[in-house]
Amino acid sequence: MRALVTGVNQGIGKHVAATLAECGAEVFGLDKTISDNFSKELPNIKPIKVDLQNWDETEKAICAKAPFHLLVNNAGIAILGTLVKIKEDDVDKMLSINVKAVVNVTRIVVRGMVEEKIQGSIVNISSQASLVGLSDHNLYCTTKAAIDGFTRQAALEYGPNNIRVNAVNPTVIMTEMGKRNWSDPKIAEPMLAKMPLRRFGEVYEVTYPILFLLSDKASLITGVCLPIDAGYTAV
Repeated sequence: MRALVTGVNQGIGKHVAATLAECGAEVFGLDKTISDNFSKELPNIKPIKVDLQNWDETEKAICAKAPFHLLVNNAGIAILGTLVKIKEDDVDKMLSINVKAVVNVTRIVVRGMVEEKIQGSIVNISSQASLVGLSDHNLYCTTKAAIDGFTRQAALEYGPNNIRVNAVNPTVIMTEMGKRNWSDPKIAEPMLAKMPLRRFGEVYEVTYPILFLLSDKASLITGVCLPIDAGYTAV
């Protein structure tokens, strides 16, 4: 079983890649930055170093390693701020990485799945921000809502090829980015107060649902956007 995980250098992508490898998959980790410690920290992950904002170079890099049975579109960024402070470069960068790159990587991987008649599984990392409005998250909410729509359409289009496409929609997860953006109690407390479980998530609490959706245990599940949000969107 061959798997591709984007945004593998840290956070959710790193943990997903490592766990897939522990489960016996041949895992390729794609990232713009491959740290000096990558081979030590992730010895079982085969790195693909490429900038996802480069459409053609991304295609060349992935095609050189294709086909894949599994794909996790994890790479993403968050540029936060109020609507009136958004700059054109912010829009371009967020759309390029959070949406355009997902479309590009998915089309490349799906093409290989179809050509090789692979019963593939894809999981896109969306966010609870696609389901509700969050202060200062205008662009982030916009891009993640696009991922939900893309997930449903891709599931519809490639279901007849036995390719399943799902998404997970996590709340704040205590990755380095999560800690950076949510360490201030003044910012965190209003969010936590709306969560029945009253806490943010840990990385493994996203990894295991992703692995379930990738696996044959979820063989009848496609087109789903699964909240992993401590109940935030339930109230």
